[in-house]
Amino acid sequence: ERASHTARAWRTLTTWSPVGAAFNARVHRRLDIFHQNVGLFGVPELSCVEGFEVVQDRALQETQQLVEEACRCPPGVQTVEIFDKLSDSLCRVADMADFIKVAHPDPSYREAAERTCINIGTMVERLNTNVDLCKSLKDLLDNEEIFSKLDPETRRVAELFLFDFEISGIHLDKKKRKEAVNLNVKLLDLSNQFLMSCHMPNRIEKRALPEHIHQHFTKDGNYIQIGGLNADAPDDLVREVAYKVFLYPNENVMHILEELLSCRDKLARLVGYESYAHRALKGTMAKSPGRLYSSEIELMPWDHPYFSGVIRAERFNIEPSLYSPYFSLGACMEGLNGLFTQLYGASLLAEQPSVGEVWSEDVRKLAVVHETEGLLGYIYCDFFYRPDKPHQDCHFTIRGGRQLEDGQYQLPIVVLMLNLPHPTRSAPTLLSPGMMENLFHEMGHAMHSMLGRTRYQHVTGTRCVTDFAEVPSILMEYFATDYRVISQFARHYQTGQPLPQSMVARLCESKKVCGAADTQLQVFYAIMDQVYHGKPQNRSTTDIMIDMQKKYYGLPYVTNTAWQLRFSHLVGYGAKYYSYLMSRAVASMVWKQCFYKDPLNRETGERYRREMLAHGGGKEPMLMVEGKKRSLHLRD
Repeated sequence: ERASHTARAWRTLTTWSPVGAAFNARVHRRLDIFHQNVGLFGVPELSCVEGFEVVQDRALQETQQLVEEACRCPPGVQTVEIFDKLSDSLCRVADMADFIKVAHPDPSYREAAERTCINIGTMVERLNTNVDLCKSLKDLLDNEEIFSKLDPETRRVAELFLFDFEISGIHLDKKKRKEAVNLNVKLLDLSNQFLMSCHMPNRIEKRALPEHIHQHFTKDGNYIQIGGLNADAPDDLVREVAYKVFLYPNENVMHILEELLSCRDKLARLVGYESYAHRALKGTMAKSPGRLYSSEIELMPWDHPYFSGVIRAERFNIEPSLYSPYFSLGACMEGLNGLFTQLYGASLLAEQPSVGEVWSEDVRKLAVVHETEGLLGYIYCDFFYRPDKPHQDCHFTIRGGRQLEDGQYQLPIVVLMLNLPHPTRSAPTLLSPGMMENLFHEMGHAMHSMLGRTRYQHVTGTRCVTDFAEVPSILMEYFATDYRVISQFARHYQTGQPLPQSMVARLCESKKVCGAADTQLQVFYAIMDQVYHGKPQNRSTTDIMIDMQKKYYGLPYVTNTAWQLRFSHLVGYGAKYYSYLMSRAVASMVWKQCFYKDPLNRETGERYRREMLAHGGGKEPMLMVEGKKRSLHLRD
């Protein structure tokens, strides 16, 4: 009775905007028995598992038709347009399947999506070594008279497509091209195996652990399952046990990682690169691997995250429970909506999904609408943790934006996944400061896609070089800790009182604690990633890791652990993990020179969109950064 009374008080004391109300209330789907199942993301075929094969086969048939059209087409802008249609046809299926295989609660859907990913990925690798298809593109680039008359974005996209051919070994003879395809297909499988193993828990017999800590872990008969590092646990023994068990070496996974790195090295050398890192970094802001190398220990590795949090909490009194009542999910979404409206004239509008459109009842659908341009795209928000999805915050591009032949614009679709606590009977979902920052970060990725208006989907939104893709999302973290922004939305979910400025100041000051250690850890990860993808070392990945840890990190290696087997970024960011550090440097520059004085300035927001966000990957990233400096008369 007391809980329901509190809930009524909260609802009457606080007035939420439509988007805030949509996220601060439990989802109540209409029981709609009269409307047909529209299928996932509005794709009718995906109203059932068998639909994956249908959309896959249709994309493959369309691919064949477009390949033939590209080979017949005379050199010109239409060549690039056909290539982009080809890319769009495959990406729309592959990207959606890539998301469904990790997010859908039904294992049959996940398995069907996984098969689709493999089949589409195999086709992509074959196309990247198709000599006739490549010749149709080279004929355009080699025709200086025609190529010079194309607009800059079209020229860049043409060069990017050619780059894909080159790094796939198009210049090799037939036998070696086939070898390159086989290596790429094998890498798809190895990458999937490694990613799956990164999140699998380790087991240990109950009797091996003191009984008083069993409650902190999942029990499985006579075993205890440990699926993470329990870094927030106050008990140092719990943290130590979790670290040693979760990171205990698995010979099978070790073999998968070593084979993955070996295959990457073979592929890179086969197509003419000194190492996989050289291949991966060509075309990025870093350009080449060479540009990236430029007291008594009382803590152990399992202590670093915990004591960083303890010091911050105790010295600055920033216990998350003091802040979370001001950061209800609805309030944070209101804050994002207000920020985007003021900076870009873009609003977030909650929509009711159609029958079968979403994969979980908890998913919210947002339409992003511009005050003059109209509908910009859709964001699906899957914000609540479920055991059937990976425990991480991330975003997925489901469909990229592009200019269509009829003058319309293909609206982008993205999904945001965050692991947030469920609402209770007496309170909405309440976020810690860290969760709130993660929400802003991931929404930065989403708005990169929404605000882009590229001609080609191949370079839309986050489809840009990896070391630039994180800039818009990291920039959003600065907005998330600026009182001028926070004061517009952070208010107590029961009383409506605003978050005091002194509390925000303490929160910002606390971020400086252990900042150097956090950066050192990121440098260590980045260098480790480079070494793994550099020249073969002829020693185990664990031996390499131990050596690098001694050189680049202040905490000691723990015997019989292998954290690299849990480092899933080795797949998605292979040789590019440094991107977080470089993007943070660029985002810092943009914040200080553009938004620090006035984070809600519309003119600055419009210029930022026009000069950086709008281009996606359609413009050389260093040109965008340098252009930003020139437009603001900055010094390096």
